[in-house]
Amino acid sequence: MPSPDFLAGSVSDGHPGAPGPAATADRPGSATARSSGVPEVPGVLTATEVLATAEHIADRQEPCGAISWPDGHTDAWDHVECAMALSVCGLSGPARRAYDWLRDTQRADGSWPKRTEAGVVTDAAAESNQTAYVAVGTWHEFQLTGDTAFLARMWPVVRRAIGFVLDLQFPRGEIAWQRTAGGTPARYALLTGCSSTYQSLVCAARLARLAGDPQPRWDQAARRLGHVVAGHPGAFADKSRFSMDWYYPVLGGPVRGPAARDRLDSGWADFVVPGLGVRCVSDEPWVTGAETCELVMALDATGDRDRAREVFSEVQHLRDTDGGYWTGWQYVNQAHFPAERSSWTAAAMILAADALSRTTPASGLFRDLPAAGGGDGTAGAAGAYGAGAGGGNGATPGTADSGAGDDVAPCGCRRAG
Repeated sequence: MPSPDFLAGSVSDGHPGAPGPAATADRPGSATARSSGVPEVPGVLTATEVLATAEHIADRQEPCGAISWPDGHTDAWDHVECAMALSVCGLSGPARRAYDWLRDTQRADGSWPKRTEAGVVTDAAAESNQTAYVAVGTWHEFQLTGDTAFLARMWPVVRRAIGFVLDLQFPRGEIAWQRTAGGTPARYALLTGCSSTYQSLVCAARLARLAGDPQPRWDQAARRLGHVVAGHPGAFADKSRFSMDWYYPVLGGPVRGPAARDRLDSGWADFVVPGLGVRCVSDEPWVTGAETCELVMALDATGDRDRAREVFSEVQHLRDTDGGYWTGWQYVNQAHFPAERSSWTAAAMILAADALSRTTPASGLFRDLPAAGGGDGTAGAAGAYGAGAGGGNGATPGTADSGAGDDVAPCGCRRAG
């Protein structure tokens, strides 16, 4: 089985003391974009254009620090994504205000509401992957800046958030997708959300070591979750018409190596529209910018940089003149759909540009993740856990481990190792 330290990675990746993009002025002018380390993708986007996209995000930040959807609501996951994009482009003031908002609004149980509008909670349920993502943002910011004071401020926030999330983990390893406003955990898990949460647990475990507060339970929880994502598709509700369920097991890290390349190749014809981008769902003529950029980063993580750059170039038809991005394009009706420009689409563009250009110390955020099992990205020896190994286990999230031996996963599969 993998060593308990397989999540550790390099905890010095933040280059403490080294100046990163987040150390530049709050709102640097476009004339200094290149010298400040803003990403550029030659022939696709200049550094000045990428900086304009970051400024578009910052212009939509509320005074309290929240970065909302076009309809005015904020959720923690998309908020964190926007904070990371701001930091990549050196907009440290808006980025830190975004992290302050997370500190200020975290609830006592470690979660954030599913929806907040103008400071008012409009949906008090909490999603596991949204809550967990603060760990990814905190790790990303530390990689960029090496700011140990920031890490010290955010560590209690991360610790509480991960505690909330792991209380929703089923014995087999998958994590219930939400806890209702009344406190009831969902009875099922979602593949996309669990793939993202795997990355969050990896980052959280690294932060724990940096903070001098190692959390062995988090290492174990990540291994169990990654194993189920990589090898037990039946453990999750069927959302296979959504492109995120296709590429997120690669993007989030559990599936890597040949298995990752095979997975992306197998869904390509269903989801990729040549010249336009990635469908949100396989049965609608609608491509979306965020899903396209996430596929770009998944391709980059597998080493398929040529296709990643090609897809990134093709989706630039969604760019508006001020640096913002339309959320999507309905290519039968030839219209933007929805008729909105979303901050999180702009953020995904910036993160993809950084991944492709290798500009910042955090550009490997999605590349530098351990595969489930620590090997080639399959769930175990010989990839033995096919689609028939799934199905809800009927257990309650947060219950004790199965008691299986160290070489046997809680689902009964023998571990790789």
